[in-house]
Amino acid sequence: MSSIGTSKGVLEIAKFGVYVSVPVALTYLVATDSKTLKKLMGLREYVVYPPEGPRPPPPEELRERAREIARKRQQQQ
Repeated sequence: MSSIGTSKGVLEIAKFGVYVSVPVALTYLVATDSKTLKKLMGLREYVVYPPEGPRPPPPEELRERAREIARKRQQQQ
């Protein structure tokens, strides 16, 4: 029975080694080659900005509009 336990232990150690070494190896291969890293990052757009809308009017124009609205209100009263 101890031989079965030993073979299972070796199998578990081998599986653990594969589970740890595969991500480490892939990370090393991708991170050390800047061309590959740029290519992978270019596949997805992480930040997508919406199209630019119309600009708000300058403060002077807003003040003038506010004065016109105030004049119209005074004339109506």
